[in-house]
Amino acid sequence: MISVLMRSHNDIKYIRQTVEALLEQQVDDSFEIISCDDRSADGTAEYLAGVTGIRRISPPEGKYVPGRTLNYMINQAKGDIIVFNNSDAIPQKHDYLKKLTAPLKDENTDCVFGNQIARQDAYYVVRKDYERAFGDGSVSANWGNFFSLVSSAFRKADLLEKPFNEEIQYSEDADWVKRYSAKIVYVPDAIVEHSHNYTLQEVKKRFFNEGVADKQMGRKTMSLLHCIRTITAETLRDWIYLVKRGRFREIFYAPVYRSVQKFSYYRGTKK
Repeated sequence: MISVLMRSHNDIKYIRQTVEALLEQQVDDSFEIISCDDRSADGTAEYLAGVTGIRRISPPEGKYVPGRTLNYMINQAKGDIIVFNNSDAIPQKHDYLKKLTAPLKDENTDCVFGNQIARQDAYYVVRKDYERAFGDGSVSANWGNFFSLVSSAFRKADLLEKPFNEEIQYSEDADWVKRYSAKIVYVPDAIVEHSHNYTLQEVKKRFFNEGVADKQMGRKTMSLLHCIRTITAETLRDWIYLVKRGRFREIFYAPVYRSVQKFSYYRGTKK
């Protein structure tokens, strides 16, 4: 049996499409959908309460900690295969679950993650990042243990034996694969639509916290010179991408976005 675990918080804009796509999945095995909503105030909780075919559970008491919520949901699951699917990550085909979980038949595979395509309204600098990180997997294959929990699958037994870290607030997925030296498989044909047009303030917060998490994980931190070089290199890639697609309106936005992104991460690693 497959247990699809779906966390949500104020995701009313996308959650209907996500739930409908999950309920329509065609798999060889049975599956359940477990929803854990983190006190949404935008109608998400009310929508979930009216959906048949999903099992709703209350979040753990206290402040939201990703690892604690994930471990809690895993213990509630009935399936021997666990799929994590963000409530704003919309499966694109009816065989999504089947393709995503197939590599776990190989005992040497520890975890699997699927392909994420940017939404139609995504900024083009965001679209470029998603194409590099996912796509055919050729670029991110050189990034070490690149992994994303947004659309992913594990064996329940492994997660019970090796729980998520409850001491960090960000990058719990990267922490898991690093701590357990996981054998990762990427499935480009298991596709969800998922992206965010963050404000610059949201970009600042997100990447600062990712820097903090990477420092906690013991990852090698970048120097200020390396940070500046990274901003320059990524901006050049952005400009080439934007010019090829005629997206000239983002030419001036790209260096601002990259500077906020990379410098915030750098500051996080120095905290």
